[in-house]
Amino acid sequence: MADKKPMHHMDSPVVRAAKSGGAKGAATARRHLLERLGLDKHMSGFMDFVREQGVIGLAVGLVLGVQVKAVVDQLVASFVNPVIGLLLPGKGDLAEKTFTLSVASKHAVFAYGAFIAVMISFVTVAAVVYFAIKGLKLDKIDKKKEKA
Repeated sequence: MADKKPMHHMDSPVVRAAKSGGAKGAATARRHLLERLGLDKHMSGFMDFVREQGVIGLAVGLVLGVQVKAVVDQLVASFVNPVIGLLLPGKGDLAEKTFTLSVASKHAVFAYGAFIAVMISFVTVAAVVYFAIKGLKLDKIDKKKEKA
C-alpha cells in the first residue's frame, strides 16, 4: 500500500469519468477504483456466484412468495373464516373459536379456530405454489440444466 499515493476525492477516476459523461468511461473508472481498493477479484467472484447460483431467481421467488402469502392470508381471513365460523357452533368466525378446559380452579383456553385458520392458509399457499410451478412448467427447468 506504500506505493499508492493518496488521491484527492475530486481527482479520482470515478469523478473524472462522471464529469466526462461517458458510460463506458464511468465503467472503466469503477473498475480502476475497485482495482485500487483491491476489491476487483472479490466483486467478480461475487458476480459469478450470483450468475451461476441463480440468486436473482431466488430473490424474485422469495418476494413473490411473500406477496402470495399475504393475498392468501387475507382471502382466508375475509372469506373462509366467516363461512366456516357460520357452520361451527358458537359466535364469531373461525379464528375466534375456542374451548376451555378447567381443572380445579385453573382454566386453559385453546384457540383451535386460529390454529385451523393458519393451517388452511398454509395448505392454500402450498397448493398455489405447487400449481404455479406445475402450470408454468418451472419444474422442468432444473432438469434441463442437469442434462446439459
